[in-house]
Amino acid sequence: MRCHIGALIGQDVRMTSSAGPADFGRVDADGTVYVRTADGERSVGQIPDASAEEALAFYVRRFEALEVEVGLLDSRVRSGALSPEEARQSIKTVRTAVTSANAVGDFAALEAKLDGLAPLLDEQSAARKAERARQHDATRAAKEAMVTEAEDLAAGNDWRGGVNRFRSLLDEWKALPRIDRATDDELWHRFSTARTTYTRRRKAQFAEQSARRETAKQAKEQLIAEARELATSTEWGPTAGAFRDLMTRWKAAGPAPREVDDALWAEFRAIQDDFFNARTAVLSAQDAEYTGNLTAKRALLDEAEAAIVPVTDVASARAAFRTFLEKFNALGRVPREQIRTLDARVKALENAIRSAEEDEWRRTDPEAKARAEETVAMLSTEIDKLTEKIAKAAARGDVKAAAKAQESIDTYATWLAQARETLADFNR
Repeated sequence: MRCHIGALIGQDVRMTSSAGPADFGRVDADGTVYVRTADGERSVGQIPDASAEEALAFYVRRFEALEVEVGLLDSRVRSGALSPEEARQSIKTVRTAVTSANAVGDFAALEAKLDGLAPLLDEQSAARKAERARQHDATRAAKEAMVTEAEDLAAGNDWRGGVNRFRSLLDEWKALPRIDRATDDELWHRFSTARTTYTRRRKAQFAEQSARRETAKQAKEQLIAEARELATSTEWGPTAGAFRDLMTRWKAAGPAPREVDDALWAEFRAIQDDFFNARTAVLSAQDAEYTGNLTAKRALLDEAEAAIVPVTDVASARAAFRTFLEKFNALGRVPREQIRTLDARVKALENAIRSAEEDEWRRTDPEAKARAEETVAMLSTEIDKLTEKIAKAAARGDVKAAAKAQESIDTYATWLAQARETLADFNR
């Protein structure tokens, strides 16, 4: 029919773009209405008992309805309201209606209008194809990124955040359109495998974690039992050390199941608190007692030091020290940090007495005194002999011999003075 339309456009007849629909029809004397087309006239119907104008107007209105339908279709196609495939099907339907319509009007113009949509549909088809290709590439890229993330999650250990992320990824995957079947199936297989791998590893991890926590629960219950046995001990030092060992083992045991771990810790901590509170109370009382003992011992030391030092009578000093020591030891313990200081003062007092005893012994030792007397006598004899030598040398006029003898006398005289001092100590 397109060739017919082209032929009509070139004719200078009543069928022009400025002609009205009625210009394409006529009415016979018997009332039959005809329409002129590129193929010639054809009958469109007959309306008895109506004037020619009325009959022609009736079939013109039919054409005008077709004209509205074609115009509406043209607007929808140009606006993109229909897909190219839908538009082509609609054009085909409308074209059939046009070519078979019993109406009067410019059918060639209607068909030309429908034909004029073909280039536009070709453009729209090409644009849609390009858009589908772009969407295909974008969807593929999105799914590949999701697969990569899923595989990274499957290889990691984010057991809490990972499961939520997999849910989000699955929802995002479902929201995306499918791409070509082979690629889509291959990507889905990778995604599904990653999710399955993650799920299995997560279940295995939680199963292992559950087993470890159950073992930790049993270990902590055992530690609590041991702590109860220690709680009433009054051996404060060793028991405190034992509680520290229990605490180290408690930390090493790891967490128990969450629903019982806090309760186990509260029980264990309460047992520890009972012991250490009892120890604190006892030690506080001891501190008060030890502080009093410290004050008394310091007073005793002050008194003993004043009475004994310096030592003038060893026997009296020793007796006083024994009395002091009995009273000192009877007072009991003092704070640990003060023990060394007190012991040092007691030791110094004892050393002073021992030193005096040693001096006394040296003064009263008969053998030592005899040795001192012998030394004095020997040195005196030697000096007498040297004096005779000087006299004889002087008589001979031997000045050198006399000088040498005098040097020896000087040396012996120094030794003699020291020996007499030592002997004098024994005679005090």
